[in-house]
Amino acid sequence: MAKVSIKARQKKREKTVKKFAEKRAALKAAGDYAGLDKLPKNASPVRLKNRCQLTGRPKGYIRYFGVSRIVFRDMALNGLIPGVKKASW
Repeated sequence: MAKVSIKARQKKREKTVKKFAEKRAALKAAGDYAGLDKLPKNASPVRLKNRCQLTGRPKGYIRYFGVSRIVFRDMALNGLIPGVKKASW
């Protein structure tokens, strides 16, 4: 489980990216790189990291479900993800 501060930092970055997305797109289309440089660093979507929504784990992230492989396995075994079940043959 990631530290609470790491998860909070990620949420803050996501909020900042969302806030400045329209302005960034306009500045990029106009070619105003000086204006882009004046925006906050965390306004860039490149600085976002895929993290598990529940635990904050950065590795083993399954994009379709938004959780890590460990949480995904637990949820699947408990029947919390519709249409997913453990394979057996």
